[in-house]
Amino acid sequence: MKAGIHLKVILFPLLLSFLLPSVHGQSLEEKIDRLLQEKYKTDGPGATALVAKNGKVIYSKAFGMADLELNVPMKPEHIFEIGSITKQFTAVSVLMLVEQGKLNLDDEITVFIPDYPTHGKRITVHHLLTHTSGIKSYTSMPVLREIATKDLTPMELIDVFKDEPMDFDPGEAYRYNNSGYILLGYIIEKLSGESYANFIQKNIFDKAGMNSSYYANHFKLIKGRASGYMRSNEYINANYISFSIPYAAGSLMSNTNDLLKWQQAINNNTFVKEETIKKAFTNYTLNNGEPIYYGYGWAINEINGSPSREHGGGIFGFTTQGIYIPGQDVYVAVLTNCSCNSPGDVTTKIAALAIGKPFPEPENIISLSESQLKKWLGKYKFEDEAIRSITLENGQLFSQREGSNARFKILPLSPDHFYFEDGFIEYKFSKSKGKREVLFKNRINHSKGVEIK
Repeated sequence: MKAGIHLKVILFPLLLSFLLPSVHGQSLEEKIDRLLQEKYKTDGPGATALVAKNGKVIYSKAFGMADLELNVPMKPEHIFEIGSITKQFTAVSVLMLVEQGKLNLDDEITVFIPDYPTHGKRITVHHLLTHTSGIKSYTSMPVLREIATKDLTPMELIDVFKDEPMDFDPGEAYRYNNSGYILLGYIIEKLSGESYANFIQKNIFDKAGMNSSYYANHFKLIKGRASGYMRSNEYINANYISFSIPYAAGSLMSNTNDLLKWQQAINNNTFVKEETIKKAFTNYTLNNGEPIYYGYGWAINEINGSPSREHGGGIFGFTTQGIYIPGQDVYVAVLTNCSCNSPGDVTTKIAALAIGKPFPEPENIISLSESQLKKWLGKYKFEDEAIRSITLENGQLFSQREGSNARFKILPLSPDHFYFEDGFIEYKFSKSKGKREVLFKNRINHSKGVEIK
């Protein structure tokens, strides 16, 4: 029996190496290793990363430390607070109640909280799910510092923000909003007759076999819990927060393997019918028809032309990111135990590698003469009315938006194709009818700019 176990331990990493394709002369594994090793050092707070394709794990590793004080290295199975990835679970719970006939997405919140002050506006469940309600987000209010360590009931937490002025009329704008998901948690409790924590455990964690996932609790002994950190001049233990405060907007814990189970359960329509879950992945629009790139608990995005469904999380001591690319059935999750080192950029780069559409790397940069660079200098006005200036300094092009002090290096991939050094933004220059033009492209928006004098 022991020999068989040892054989499996040896064969599993070998099998992964055969599954991982080569990317530009390096294996996918080597590319991902490099990205994560650069960001998460061996002696600092760490990260776990998982990549799966067609439901099979092709990469699963850990970097850095799970506990700096006890000198415990990170392992792939370590458990993290996942922050706002919790919103996916809240949204699916709402859709489950919709299928059960207990609520409608266009129900007003006064159906569930009759005395909620709506200021004469029609605020619906749909608005709460899509961050378009206009309700003030309590996490942007100064009072958050006062209540962060207090144990509040859902209704006591709602009382913190309910009398605040509206930020905008419902459906008129998109503004990421934790208050909306607090209200959704309360609605789940009211309609189900049980606590949010129990509802999630019974209807999601148990159904999906997520045995390493929890509603967070400081007092419960949780095997494999990573410690959370912050950084000022040095690493320090994360501030204490009562988990009644993030509640249905951010109080769940999990690990990468369980998050893959979650994604597979979503794909298999374990919780709701296919036609219902599609509502979560719809790119909704504002009242004026403008897209918001958000569904119900998922950001609707793309990675180099491939549609993606994503969400990140940040809570005292932890930052997280999960990305699913349905066209290639690729899932990527990176979880970290420090507020200081968000995995959003590295997760996106890993996902791009996994689908064979990598973002530019330093080795892709070419050298251009000063005359080639000068070809694109000037001011460009874009379709969103933004004006950006392209300038040259010491053989380097820079882009700067009018009204902003921030200036960004843009690096050449070809004589007319440049990308931003610190982001997922690119410029493609051209000439049309004697005027210079530039196509601005980031992960969501494309906008054309035309030269102005």
